[in-house]
Amino acid sequence: MTKDELKKRTKDFAHRCVKLALSLPNTILGRHLQGQLIRASTSVAANYRAACLGQSKASFISKLSIVIEEADESLFWLEFILEENLIKKERIDSLLKEASELTAIFVSSRKTIQTR
Repeated sequence: MTKDELKKRTKDFAHRCVKLALSLPNTILGRHLQGQLIRASTSVAANYRAACLGQSKASFISKLSIVIEEADESLFWLEFILEENLIKKERIDSLLKEASELTAIFVSSRKTIQTR
């Protein structure tokens, strides 16, 4: 997968998470989860773009580490939303899968870069 394809994939993930977050109930918990999911998922896309502009290997690895943390945090919030029964499983399954896949892709990328 190219960096441009990953840029698109992370941005699409952010858009899909935002749409899901905006459909959460207007309760204290719903609003909290809405903000957390929006922040984490959009950070995946923004920090991956920043990583691609990294001026050194160390800078790239540092930004990629942030991407990994935010992708995994997005996965956490999606799981939490599901466990709280705020969204039907069918509606959230593809986002759970995407968050897991993105986390795995970026962990693998970081390992590859670190061993070079």
